[in-house]
Parts: sequence; C-alpha cells; structure tokens
Amino acid sequence: MAQDGALPMHAADTAAAVRVSGLTKRYATQRVLEAVDLEVAAGASFGLLGLNGAGKTTLIKCLLDLCARDAGQITLYGVPADEPRARARLVYLPERFVPPHYLSGREFLALMLTLAGKRYDATRVEARLAQLELEPAVLDRRVRALSKGMTQKLGLAAVLLVERDLYVLDEPMSGLDPASRIAVKSALQDLIAEGRTLFFTSHVLTDVEELCDSIAVLDRGTFRFRGTPGELCARHGEQSLERAFLHCIRHDGHPVAPRA
Repeated sequence: MAQDGALPMHAADTAAAVRVSGLTKRYATQRVLEAVDLEVAAGASFGLLGLNGAGKTTLIKCLLDLCARDAGQITLYGVPADEPRARARLVYLPERFVPPHYLSGREFLALMLTLAGKRYDATRVEARLAQLELEPAVLDRRVRALSKGMTQKLGLAAVLLVERDLYVLDEPMSGLDPASRIAVKSALQDLIAEGRTLFFTSHVLTDVEELCDSIAVLDRGTFRFRGTPGELCARHGEQSLERAFLHCIRHDGHPVAPRA
C-alpha cells in the first residue's frame, strides 16, 4: 500500500488502467451501451463526456462490477473487472454521494480509511480538508447537518486520503461553488502530477479542458469521438470544447471507428 502519498510499485506496470472491449448493456428492452470499446492508459487524465442519459454512469457501474453486462470484456490494470482484486487499486466517488447521515465527518473519514486498510492521521486529514477549503469544524458535525457542497467535499477528502492508482469520479464537483471548484481542481491536478490515473465525468467542460489530456464523447450508448480536447475542437473548427462537443453530438451521424 502507498505510504506518504507514494504510488505502489506496481503502478508503473504497462497494463492499461482501464480496457473495455465490446461492452453492451441493456435494461429490459432499452439498450444503454452498444459494443463500446475504450482504453485509458495508466497515468492518463481521462474525461468521459455525454448528455444526461448517454450511458456514462452505466459505463462506470460496469467498470466497478456494480451491474451485470450483457456482452463484452473489462479489465482494470489487466485484471478482469468482475474479480474483486481488480478494485483494490481504485477509489470511486459517485455522482449522488450520500454518506451515512448519522456519522460525524470524523467518523465517516475514519470508517473509510479503516475499510481501505489505512490509519486515521489527524494531521493528514486536516491538511486535506484545508486543501479542499473545508473547515475543520466539519469533523465534529453530523453529515445530516452539512450542505450539499460540504458533503461533496467530505467525499472528495475521503478518496484523496485513501490514495489509490485509479480515481473514478462521477461528477465530483456537483454542487460546488466556483471557489470550491478551483480548490478541487488543484487537488486533482496534484493527483495527475503524481502519475495517478483520473477517470472523470463532468458537465462543466471547462473543467474537463483544464484537467484531461484525453476524452471520449458518449452519445446514446456509442462513442462519437475519442482523442484529445484539442483534436475534438479542431475536428469541428471550434475554439471551445463546449461548442465542439455540441457539434459532435448534434451533427456526427456515426459512432467513432474503433482504434487499433
């Protein structure tokens, strides 16, 4: 396990952090994902883009083996995603993060660290809270008394304290004010600089531009684009990622061809 923020020795291996091949997922007669292929290199900062209902959260749930897939293969650092050991190297923050309401902030963080096999270090905890601009008083307050933004930052503090190779964050800045978003982006940039892998979704595409070196656009269960933010802008002759994204999902008639 990592100590003092260092990556585990196996983090330098050559297996892709995430590899998805032919992933198909249906809910009853509704096809949510159709033969999806994706690869995220170890150490990459990757942004998954799409409108509500595009299939982003379902894709993440399949990565984490939280729902059964109808077809396809998924590996995390070369380990099949349906094996429990595949998740030993990742940490996940869901979009609708709701910790147990009866716990204090300190109890919640201590529980998460214990489950991750790490000890509660008050100095490290307070440093993470400060980095996220979260007052230390949150440690003594019950979760039910926290605002949405404070609760979200408490969850972010937990995943940062756990320290893993792969961070799967589904809309992690939901409910945050502009100052808090800046603080969180700085913390995520530190993770990237350490060589950790970021798998990130956000509807705020300016955040994606700042954080991600590669992106994929998911639309109605298929990928319309995979590449860099700059490549998507160039493809559609746009200066902003927001406008390029809208052009992609509104005017591209065919899913992107699989990469070799």
